[in-house]
Amino acid sequence: MFSKVLIANRGEIAIRIIRACKELGIKTVAIYSEADKNSLHIEFANEAICIGKGPPSESYLNISAIISAAEITDSDAIHPGYGFLAENPYFAEVAESCGIKFIGPTAENIRLMGDKIKAKESMQKAGLPLIPGSRGTIKIKEDALSFAKKIGYPIILKAKAGGGGRGMRVCHSDVRLISALLTAQSEAEIAFGDSDIYMEKYIENPRHIEVQVVCDNYGNAIYFWERDCSIQRRHQKIIEETPSPAVDNKLRKRLGELAVKGAKFINYRGVGTMEFLLDNKNRFYFMEMNTRIQVEHPITEEISGIDLVKLQILLAAGEKLFIKQDELNFKGAALECRINAEDPDNGFLPCPGNIEFCYIPGGKDIRVDTHIYTGYRVPPYYDSLLAKLISKGSTRQEALQKMERALDEFKIEPIKTNISFCKNIITDPDFRRGNYNTSFLNKFIGKEEEWAEA
Repeated sequence: MFSKVLIANRGEIAIRIIRACKELGIKTVAIYSEADKNSLHIEFANEAICIGKGPPSESYLNISAIISAAEITDSDAIHPGYGFLAENPYFAEVAESCGIKFIGPTAENIRLMGDKIKAKESMQKAGLPLIPGSRGTIKIKEDALSFAKKIGYPIILKAKAGGGGRGMRVCHSDVRLISALLTAQSEAEIAFGDSDIYMEKYIENPRHIEVQVVCDNYGNAIYFWERDCSIQRRHQKIIEETPSPAVDNKLRKRLGELAVKGAKFINYRGVGTMEFLLDNKNRFYFMEMNTRIQVEHPITEEISGIDLVKLQILLAAGEKLFIKQDELNFKGAALECRINAEDPDNGFLPCPGNIEFCYIPGGKDIRVDTHIYTGYRVPPYYDSLLAKLISKGSTRQEALQKMERALDEFKIEPIKTNISFCKNIITDPDFRRGNYNTSFLNKFIGKEEEWAEA
């Protein structure tokens, strides 16, 4: 087992990893930027070291500074959390070459699944169904127009190295496609340093379903019940739940078995998430694999009783999976609302600033993963996520009622947040019935705003 883990991240996920390490008897090192000097993860870790200024490029994305911090503190492992360098194969390689264990999959796993085209090729070979699309990248408008004519509109352009909706455009006509191709290529280059774009048939109004898989170093693998991540704004998830109201036991088993099959095919290590699109006829298609712990992992923990972060650390240390597929026991339902510092009434504009009053909800079956407190200053440099509010119930309706109550209790003042927006969603009659898809938020924010990027 590791003696000391450096957490190459900040905010709530850094605290989440520190807690898991403490329960495993592992010492922790927090890194922080000058903008995060008053962050709680510094207080909770055994050691803390400043690695640079506020902008991520000068701190949390500075590989040499992070590796130096690990060496100075004699850390024998690095946990990347999610975001920042979590899916950077070069970071994993540098850590391993310095004798520091990267708590995550192999660099080869990350590199393969980070290339969306190669990832799809691999999963097709493994037997997973794919959305019709280009076999390679689309470089010029003539190729784009030709392929769009072949598969028919609507189509979607995606960045080969993409994620989080960046470099992604939906097109319904030749005119839109020509302009969108240049825009998507430029955005992908800025976001990922790779302008390559590929094209797929756009599945209208699907569900976004993901399956958590866990693999050890000895060929053992299991899957957990699916998470429904369809409540999204511009491809950014807002509310997740498990199990999905749209998935029955037969479909659940099929999704899970194929997710494990795909992971085993590439000799995957650690925790990962296979993501699928599910259409209104229960046909599903592999979309991508996230080679890291997910933001929404707590809802899976709540219904399974398994600490995924601790399990991730144990597997990285070389331990075998301690549970088999038929031994997993899922109970009830769970939801997660991402509480963000943003103004839903003003185009979801980020709202950094001082938190003068903060009250965190509690009570039975309510969990809040957060790094904020009264007096905390939300810096302008990072993702707007303030907290993850999780509710659990013996049924979906019970989990919804508890979530509604907890949202009423949650107070963060005076900065703007999306708490009321989340409540509007979970109290909507269609959402209550489980009748929603990835276009659901159009009824709240209007098609004009939602299609601005499409």
